[in-house]
Amino acid sequence: MRKTILVFGLLSGAFTMAMMLLTLPFHERIGFGTGAEILGYTSIVLSSLFVFFGVRSYREQQADGALTFSRALTVGLAIALISSACYVATWEFIYFRLTPHFMDDYTAHMIDKAKASGASPAQIEETARQMAEFKQMYDKPLMNAAITFLEPFPIGLLVAVISAGVLRRRPPARDRSQTVPSAGFQAR
Repeated sequence: MRKTILVFGLLSGAFTMAMMLLTLPFHERIGFGTGAEILGYTSIVLSSLFVFFGVRSYREQQADGALTFSRALTVGLAIALISSACYVATWEFIYFRLTPHFMDDYTAHMIDKAKASGASPAQIEETARQMAEFKQMYDKPLMNAAITFLEPFPIGLLVAVISAGVLRRRPPARDRSQTVPSAGFQAR
């Protein structure tokens, strides 16, 4: 079980890491809007497919085709945890090493967005204050990691639950014609 979890968790994590690093050079063109969200969450959903394939692989190769819901959920959650940890580690590297100006750029984007929507000067000032507080919080590595973990893990959790429900399978029923009668029962 450990090997399957590790292999599929790392495959999922590697996919997510690759997508984050490959799209980083295009960050300026993609921006912070809907395109970035769609691209980011599409990558997370695609990487979560490894949860499904990992549970299926475990069922077929190690569980002899039989798998309970709870065991399937355990395997799926473990894969999602490893994948999410890879996602967090990659984001921490990107945020603190490759794009230390990220939060400043994001703050400017949010203020511009507020101005474009016709917000009052007080609302714009409130947005700037909230973003400054968020930046202080986000600049702490543990808080940053916790917030970042909440991006991919709920999707992995959902895929693990769906996979456990879809892939559970009872062991094949024994053939009654081949059973031996008990000692207290005599066949006539």
